[in-house]
Amino acid sequence: MSANDASASPALQRYAELDRRLLAAVKGIRILPTVAWPASLEGRMIAAYAQGRYSLPEVSYPRPDFAAERAELAAIEREAGYDDPLGEYLCRTAESWRIAAEMLEAVGTGGVTAPSIVLYGRPGDAIPGSDRSNVDAARYFVELSDELGSDLLADDVDVSISADDLRADLAKSLDAFFGEPLISVEVDPELTAKAAAGATRIRLRGGTRFSEYDRHQLLAHEALVHSLTALNGRAQPLLASLGRTSPRVTATQEGLAVFAELISGAIDIARLKRISLRILAIDMALNGADFVEVYQFFSNCGQSPADSFHSAQRVFRGVPLTGGAAFAKDNVYLSGLLTVHTFFRWALRQRRMDMLRHMFAGKLALHDVISLQPHFESGVIAPPRWLPPWMQHVHGLAGKLAFSLFVNRIHMGKVQAEALSLSL
Repeated sequence: MSANDASASPALQRYAELDRRLLAAVKGIRILPTVAWPASLEGRMIAAYAQGRYSLPEVSYPRPDFAAERAELAAIEREAGYDDPLGEYLCRTAESWRIAAEMLEAVGTGGVTAPSIVLYGRPGDAIPGSDRSNVDAARYFVELSDELGSDLLADDVDVSISADDLRADLAKSLDAFFGEPLISVEVDPELTAKAAAGATRIRLRGGTRFSEYDRHQLLAHEALVHSLTALNGRAQPLLASLGRTSPRVTATQEGLAVFAELISGAIDIARLKRISLRILAIDMALNGADFVEVYQFFSNCGQSPADSFHSAQRVFRGVPLTGGAAFAKDNVYLSGLLTVHTFFRWALRQRRMDMLRHMFAGKLALHDVISLQPHFESGVIAPPRWLPPWMQHVHGLAGKLAFSLFVNRIHMGKVQAEALSLSL
């Protein structure tokens, strides 16, 4: 049965109505804007820190009341049930929004930490399919980057592209890819992150200069994953919520976006180091480090005063700055990448390239990609209209994944340089 038959199916009608109610309930729940810091504060503090004058920033947050929204989300959970994968999707999505609402109602207190960990994970969590943790992976990439640093100085990037020039370049590339101006690119001086993407708008932080690596990463990560999956989700005939990133899909969405950087050659070792340092910083904050100590950690790892401040700020969004609390969202980038990479390899081994394409049909978690397969097959959930270029060339993707499947069987601890030289 296709989604076009929804009017003839009471079950599909019910799920579509619950989905509409869910979107209405979460319309005012905006996670990152609620925990954002004012740009004016950043400017003053960055200037002071650059001169060695350290003090804890003073940040206040308007605290929202989502009691009505939480009640409606709980009702949707009860009514959706787990009898069908569509109901399970709605239950899990409503629950994650309800937890996010509880988290935001605690903004400015340590009460943000626990729900943020429920939503985004803890640095010490194990990586699926491994006995190593997210912290172990982060330390590995930081150490590898530091070891390679002296050899990579000649490959140092030129950070010379202005936000305005990058805006024009991205807009031209996106119009060419989609065939029409579906996504606007704007410069936002109030933006905390370097860039942020929605379905129809990408924002770049004003006053920032970008490198060619940044340009490739923004195109692969923000535009051709985050915006692309949002546009595909908005085109879904039954579940319009697939066009909006719910808290529970954040790890998959960010992991897929970083995987896109990796598979398209847009990621560099410095980028892996940056996302790894954030995980170590979250771990530090949870273990008692305050904002200044985390700032100095980033600074000692080679980041500029502005980048160190922005990185520390990401860790302490919405929580007290005195230590023992953290906003855990940045935990998902590396764990998500490793999990998505493993899923791609698993799907190739299972000869299920269709599942990989389905990942782009909207804002889905990996669990949804698997559980909703019957509804993809029936047509209730539509396949993605757009795929990133690297997913359009399946043979090339399969070649890369097949190679990684085999070489991962080689145990590097047993490899000696002399033996390698004698074998050639």
